[in-house]
Amino acid sequence: MFANLTNALDFQSKALVLRAERQRVIASNIANADTPGYTGRDINFKQAMGQALGESTDLRLAPSTTQSMSAAGTTHARHIPLPSATEGAGANSKLDYTVQTQPAMDGNSVDLDRERASFVDNSVRYEATLRFINGSSRTILSAIQGQ
Repeated sequence: MFANLTNALDFQSKALVLRAERQRVIASNIANADTPGYTGRDINFKQAMGQALGESTDLRLAPSTTQSMSAAGTTHARHIPLPSATEGAGANSKLDYTVQTQPAMDGNSVDLDRERASFVDNSVRYEATLRFINGSSRTILSAIQGQ
């Protein structure tokens, strides 16, 4: 029973940690907007949240009824297998590179307007998560106290 009450709080606490980390990354991008050669970074929130919840984010092929899967995850021996999430550099990293919208002469990929908008959006979502956690905590506390 108590586990059901804390599941929502656990989900929100993980989201809060990821929002705080994303805020730090966006602030770093804004701080380095004038640094030559700096490449902007961001967190893929959906993928990071899936990893925090223990969900699998691997791409897997579903074999048809007449096909069987090989050890490499393909339906035919001559097919090229997809790289798994555990291969390659940065497999454990939650940071992705941002897409450069306006090329800069100095090689900096940070779009200051987009970063500011992302910063405000993430701030609002962070505040909403905090409010949800506070409301849930008050509800649980009042239930325990019998009010």
